[in-house]
Amino acid sequence: MNELPVVVIGAGPVGLAAAAELVERGLEPLVLERGARAGADVAEWNHVRLFSPWSELVAPAAGRLLEKTGWARTAGEAYPTGSEWAGRYLRPLAEALADRVRFGAEVSGVARRGRDRVVDSGRDDEPFTVHVRSAGGSEERIVARAVIDASGTWSTPNPLGGEGLPAVGEHAAADRIVYRVPNLGDEAVRARYTGKHVVVAGSGHSALTALVALSGLANDTTRITWVLRRGAVGNTFGGGEADQLPARGALGLRAKESVDSGRIRVVTGFRTEAVERDGDGPLSLISSAGQRIERVDEVVALAGFRPDLTWLSEIRLGLDATLQAPVALAPLIDPNVHSCGTVYPHGAKELAHPEKDFYLAGMKSYGRAPTFLAMTGYEQVRSIAAQLAGDHEAAARVELRMTETGVCGGSGLFDEPAEAATSSGCCATPQSEALTLSSPAR
Repeated sequence: MNELPVVVIGAGPVGLAAAAELVERGLEPLVLERGARAGADVAEWNHVRLFSPWSELVAPAAGRLLEKTGWARTAGEAYPTGSEWAGRYLRPLAEALADRVRFGAEVSGVARRGRDRVVDSGRDDEPFTVHVRSAGGSEERIVARAVIDASGTWSTPNPLGGEGLPAVGEHAAADRIVYRVPNLGDEAVRARYTGKHVVVAGSGHSALTALVALSGLANDTTRITWVLRRGAVGNTFGGGEADQLPARGALGLRAKESVDSGRIRVVTGFRTEAVERDGDGPLSLISSAGQRIERVDEVVALAGFRPDLTWLSEIRLGLDATLQAPVALAPLIDPNVHSCGTVYPHGAKELAHPEKDFYLAGMKSYGRAPTFLAMTGYEQVRSIAAQLAGDHEAAARVELRMTETGVCGGSGLFDEPAEAATSSGCCATPQSEALTLSSPAR
């Protein structure tokens, strides 16, 4: 099988970094990307600025490969938008990898050659088969020595419903609900939200980004309501000036300022159970406790993402029952357990599955855990490439320094009201949060 390529699924930041690491190790990668160009998912949030500076957004092996082409690095402490990251780094990297990257190639399934999920006999001695569907509809089967799935989670956002499933009526109201940060620089998008009652649902960084953007529209005719499942705003605004990612800390401070100013109404302890619609008119959101948010024109649901595992049904994955992350990795990243900055270094060992030489990498490896940094993925694929090359010492030598506030918030215990431990009920009564909030921890 050494003659066969290592198939990498996804030509995003981590997938392309994996290919660069494999090339440097003398292994032949084949990157399969369903989009038309590198960073196709990044292009969908091209207007959003990253929390990490350029110095942390270029993978080491990728930088070395690009420098051979005459590529020039961008200033290290600048913070690019998604569009800039894709244009100045991801697309040149794909060009440097040349025909090792194939676009318009959607992976529909992965299996062991001649073996379904149940068969044990000779399983590890057979290569993988990667079933691919082209943009034109043709199908093929690629044989691979190993597979690195770096396809991310962008295509599978979490629903508005508070149970992890779409709320009753959510699908029927799909024309009024978006699951991405709106690009208000686009005049048509801006017009969609101007003069409307807009609900932003979510407590993560995407939600804060949307709130900051939409707060610029807030006036007597445009109303913004921020809906949180948790019982109090708490540490939602993050680390502020103490955040080791300054851009992320600044975002939290700006969001807090918008709330403090009264431009945004806050409703806490609200888990959406149903979406009602008055013909073609406004929506009503109903919580599991029966509370209602009336006359809603638009909803921006930003409740995180989850991995799409449907096309990996024939692969023996070892996933944590809660996070859907690799079993050995899950305890290290679980937001129900870990506070800021307590994610431990991890690599090929923690990312391994019962299926030999199959790895989930990048955001997909985190399952449903929030807050993934690019440099985490770069270190993951460095370790995986070393393991596949037989350099077990290098694979085990993982050096990863997570910044403070690396894993914060999320779901589970972080959503519970402060009084939940002593209350006989399961939920707090949704209410408008006071607009004078405590200062971020320093």
